[in-house]
Formats: sequence, C-alpha cells, structure tokens
Amino acid sequence: MQTRALEDSFGRVASDLRVSLTDRCNLRCNYCMPAEGLDWLPTDEVLTDDEVVRLVRIGVQQLGVREVRYTGGEPLIRRGLVGIVEQVHALDPTVEQSITTNALGLQRNAGALAAAGLARVNVSLDTVRRETFHQITRRDRFDDVVAGLAAADAAGLGPVKVNAVLLRGTNDDQAAELLGWCLERGYELRFIEQMPLDAQHDWSREGMITAEEIFARLAEVFTLTPAVEPRGSAPAEKFLVDGGPGTVGVIASVTRPFCGDCDRVRLTADGQVRNCLFARHESDLRTALRSGATDDEIADRWVVAMGTKAAGHGIDDVTFLQPDRPMSAIGG
Repeated sequence: MQTRALEDSFGRVASDLRVSLTDRCNLRCNYCMPAEGLDWLPTDEVLTDDEVVRLVRIGVQQLGVREVRYTGGEPLIRRGLVGIVEQVHALDPTVEQSITTNALGLQRNAGALAAAGLARVNVSLDTVRRETFHQITRRDRFDDVVAGLAAADAAGLGPVKVNAVLLRGTNDDQAAELLGWCLERGYELRFIEQMPLDAQHDWSREGMITAEEIFARLAEVFTLTPAVEPRGSAPAEKFLVDGGPGTVGVIASVTRPFCGDCDRVRLTADGQVRNCLFARHESDLRTALRSGATDDEIADRWVVAMGTKAAGHGIDDVTFLQPDRPMSAIGG
C-alpha cells in the first residue's frame, strides 16, 4: 500500500477531509436556498455508507487525512451517520471526527454519536431570537436547536462550537447578544462572513457584513484582544472576550482570505472531489469506485485532483464565477 500526501502545486498539504453525506436539509435558510428547496440528488447517485467509509479509509490510510468532518446539507438526516462514524473510528481512533449541523436532530443523536467516536460538533445558529430564527430559516425550530446544543455539551462533544452568519437588516444588530448567550453556556462562537455560495446567486459584496463590521458591533459591548495561540491552518481569527477565558472567532473568508494556509479537501455526497470550496471543476471518484478500481487507483485519482488546486478562491478577481453548486450540495 502506497502512502503519499494530498499536496497541491503550491506546497499545501490537505489533511482535513470534509465529507458531505447528503445535499438535503430540513431548514430553508434564506441565504442558502429558496423556500421551496432544491432539486435533490437522486438516491442512486449518492454514495452508500460503505462507499463513504471506503473513501475515508483510503484518505486516512494512504493520503494522510487526520480530520474528518461530516457536512451536508444536514448530515443528521443521513440514517447511517452513527454507523459511518463507528466504522471510521475503528479504522483509526486518532482521526478526529466532527460534524457541522443545524442541530435539529442532535438531542436524540448526541449520545450515540459520542459513543461511536465523534469528537466535536459545529452548530449553525445565526440568532437567539425565536422570531428572527423563523425569519431566516423559514422554520419554527429554535427550541430544537437549543436542546441539541445542550445535548451535545452533555454528551461531551466539546468544545461545542456555534457558527453564525450576520445578514444586513436581519440580525446584524444581534452580534453582541449572540456572543453573550454563547459565553453564558460555554459555547465557542465563530462569526463567518457570508460567502457567494447561495443557490439563488443573490450574494453581493456590498450586502455582506464584513469582519470589520462584526468587530465594530462586538466592540460596542465587549473588549476583544487577540488570542495568544497562532491560527495556523484554522480559518477563524480568535479573540479573548473581556480578557478571557471566553473567546470568539471571526472567519473572514472574503475580506481576509486564508487560502495560503488551507489544508482542506472536500468530498461531495455524490462522490466528487473538490479541492476548493469555490472550485469550478470536480474530480469523479464515484465512477471509479463503482467500476472496480483498486484503492491505489482511487488514491492516484485523488492525488491528481489535488494537484490542480488554485492559489486562492479568487472572489476579488474580476473573472470570478460563483460555483454552479450551492453550499448545500458542496458541503461546508
């Protein structure tokens, strides 16, 4: 068995694998997809549980993958999630597994996921006001998210992280309120600049709340000082809140891109490798899987796919084109 790195032509090595388990979601966040939803992938095009585990195994055993995060869509919709986590944990217990979730099903699944080997959760929550939550998600499920967060914390899936996007005219006046709520509960909040990955292609740089605006809103209530530890390949710039120990992170993907330190590679629910969140091209592993390719042959395809990774996402380039697939289909 060959062992090599998922290295691109700029010397960056991918060790963090994001695996989308489904393109489906049980919320309809207005900055992600239309109210009526999208045309979901046909079931026969989605990787089976065994196919997911096989690709993760190849990544871990042959290509240096050390972290696996399950995304979507909403990964908790995937019935085989607990089994997938359990099998990957059995492959190598030192590989950190986590999920990015809306937490709607987390209350009933947190214990089983922790027992299977899941280490952490990242929960998407943009507001702690029930009416604003309904406005953004088009669903009245705020209490379910709160219960899911508490269940994850109780199950030891910590530190529990909360991801929030501020939307102009909707919740951009609630940044400090959300941070205070998370600090009270011991959750780590990270604000993320809205990225051009919505299905409607309504994103505009002018409409986006920037990192500088986020800092300004937080400074009205809190004092932020840079955290001591270096960011490394982590996307969030981390700050102590009022001297600590509480922290807050800001992921400025658009205005302060961190492409030069990127260590991520993505696998879509239908088995396509994406070497960048904003890539315009994908590399097909599903066909190879289903055509009898060996592990070495699949690993070779994966290595080649990483070799074409661009230097950066190019959002500021005049030639930038938003990916055809929205975030819900790519996976975070």
